[in-house]
Amino acid sequence: MLEQPFSSPMTWDAKTLLTDEGRIDLDGACLAELDQAAAELRDNPLPVEVLMPDDFDLPACRAAMAQAHAQIYNGIGFAIIDRVPVDRLDTDVAKKLYWLLMSMVSRPVAQKWDGAIIYDVIDTGKKALPGSGVRSSKTNGGQSYHTDNAFNLPPDFVALFCLQTAQKGGVSGLVSLETVYNILLSEFSDVLPRLYEPFYFDRQMEHAPDDNQVSIKPVFESDGERLYACFSPRRVEHGFELQHEDMDAPTRAAIDALVKASERQGLGKTFQFERGQIQIVNNKRLGHRRTSFRDWPEPERRRHLVRIWLRESGRPFYLG
Repeated sequence: MLEQPFSSPMTWDAKTLLTDEGRIDLDGACLAELDQAAAELRDNPLPVEVLMPDDFDLPACRAAMAQAHAQIYNGIGFAIIDRVPVDRLDTDVAKKLYWLLMSMVSRPVAQKWDGAIIYDVIDTGKKALPGSGVRSSKTNGGQSYHTDNAFNLPPDFVALFCLQTAQKGGVSGLVSLETVYNILLSEFSDVLPRLYEPFYFDRQMEHAPDDNQVSIKPVFESDGERLYACFSPRRVEHGFELQHEDMDAPTRAAIDALVKASERQGLGKTFQFERGQIQIVNNKRLGHRRTSFRDWPEPERRRHLVRIWLRESGRPFYLG
């Protein structure tokens, strides 16, 4: 267990970040490259998953994505790419440009057991209940801070591309888990050992038909220097429900302290997605969330983000 507080570029709160910190602007050279790539993609249709950046002339975009990688891996842990010119692109081509950009950051991998590698974040009208397999990303409900796929093999980075915004709400939030850890170390140190021990996690039906509905893993792990988190209090709550077990007192105290620390006022950074922007987050060292939202009545205007998961190593399978 790490017993010293963190002090790194990723140890921040909302007050220590500048308003536009993390933003990487796509300059004129990048946009010209994307326009050329878009023309080639319109003239030469291919499935998005087979597209490779090396097949296009994108040196300025490659430099921008190298900056994004450095920022999310060793810097503040996130980047806002501003922006893909969606107003002059059809949706199919916009998704393909997004894929090419993210493929320069790291390797896209499957996001579901069925192998889906491009994931649309939209409201389906369903509810995310324990064991239902419905992810909160397919609802219009609010989310607590979490890391994606905490219940199986978390990706290293999570990217979200905004095609359409909601009529109201849907505000994004990020929180430094190093800062959360420092609060726990200072104010709730008695619960920290429990967070390094196993918890039940609801796997949201993302597994083989005959596999277990829950996984068992700790919230926190460390290599001695860095903290890595499987951070999803809601998935833990649902995991215990699926096991038909009540949390004992140390388990309940640990989860409650984790939520209380992460929700502290002034800790998380919030921002409103704009069309064409891409958010990339270090999924093992930052938590992210979204507030509830109300959608437009017109189907073509409904909130629509596109998610890609990225890993630095291993195979592209859902479980690596």
